[in-house]
Amino acid sequence: MSKIWIIIQREFLHRVTKKSFIVLTILMPFIIAATVFVPVWLSMVKSDVPQKVVVIDDTGKYLPQFRNNESYSFVPALKMEPEFRSDTTDVSAVVMITDDLIQHPEAATIYSRKEVPKGLSRLVNEVLNEQIRHDKLERYDIPQLEDIMSDFETSYSVRTVKWADDGTASESNSLVAMMSGMILTFLIYMFIMAYGGMVMQSVMEEKTNRIVELIISSVKPFQLMIGKIIGIGLVGILQLCIWGVMLFVILGVTGTAFGYSALQSPDMTGAMMEASASPVSDDTTSLLAALYNMDFLKLGAFFVLNFIGGYLIYASIFAAIAASVNEQEDSQQFMLPVTLLLVFAMYAAIASADNPDGPLAVWCSMIPLTSPVVMMVRLSFDAPMWQLILSLCILYGTALGLIWTAGKIYRVGILMYGKKPSLKEMFRWILYK
Repeated sequence: MSKIWIIIQREFLHRVTKKSFIVLTILMPFIIAATVFVPVWLSMVKSDVPQKVVVIDDTGKYLPQFRNNESYSFVPALKMEPEFRSDTTDVSAVVMITDDLIQHPEAATIYSRKEVPKGLSRLVNEVLNEQIRHDKLERYDIPQLEDIMSDFETSYSVRTVKWADDGTASESNSLVAMMSGMILTFLIYMFIMAYGGMVMQSVMEEKTNRIVELIISSVKPFQLMIGKIIGIGLVGILQLCIWGVMLFVILGVTGTAFGYSALQSPDMTGAMMEASASPVSDDTTSLLAALYNMDFLKLGAFFVLNFIGGYLIYASIFAAIAASVNEQEDSQQFMLPVTLLLVFAMYAAIASADNPDGPLAVWCSMIPLTSPVVMMVRLSFDAPMWQLILSLCILYGTALGLIWTAGKIYRVGILMYGKKPSLKEMFRWILYK
């Protein structure tokens, strides 16, 4: 046991003292927090000077529908002027309508010196479509048409509230749940590939340099393999813990700056009243309220447990592959199926976001080779606790079996040079006593 501990210490200290580890550990929480709050902040930032858009309406009925906003200022004109096309003009675009759009749908065009912004194109289409609908309804000579249209076009968005086990209510949002699940899914995928790759690289370096021949004169091959897996895994756990603490602080500080720290209160009425006093839009209020009402402790705990289980499975596979080959190029034939499994798990997780309790999501969250990735999506949608626990039991049981199997391959392959073993031969290594 003392020898395994020495190997663990060596692998752990060798990596945590690297500058790349320190820099990535410090910067990543800020990058993750930025993906959450920067879009919110950008949605609040508007241009000080709206872009000038000229509207040439030969019919006269579409021009009054264009109203200025914070992004665009619509200016009427009688005809197309040469200066509109000049590089020195302050006109960003020209909307030209030459005829009735019901009779001639091709009569409207947006001209610009560069690609027309999607926001402007969407706004113009909305204005024109609204007038077209109005004109079509006018043909039916409906009394009080303006009042009917105003009432008809009022949109409604239902509020979503989630009950906790103790009966308290909290604001929920499917978009927040999906995004948090996808972020956790991507992190699991990234960590498994990164730290599993570290195990593979470490084994191949020692085997290529023949250092392993000296090492196993003092320790058993299985001790060396398990020491590497645990040591590198502890590096990942340390990094996760640091990121968790930093993210908690960053989200708390940023949330307070946005005025949403009180949204975790179980009193939904008071929370929403406080949120409504914020200058941020109602949609942003709902998103941030749902974000701060999430069970971060549960998400963090199951994230770490799934990471450890997934890492043990794939790290043992990577260690067995590295011990069986002599060159980096030789590992590609074995790495391809493993990589495809993780890619399939990612696609299954993305598909499961729309139906987290569907057959694909449930089965892929139970299969140990895909469950660490897929379960992160279901976790954010409150998957049943018994399924979470069953998935972990299957995951760790499979991990122990694969570690034992990888150890059998590792003890033979680590000292084999100059020969590419076949899968049949590797299976025989497992049966050796």
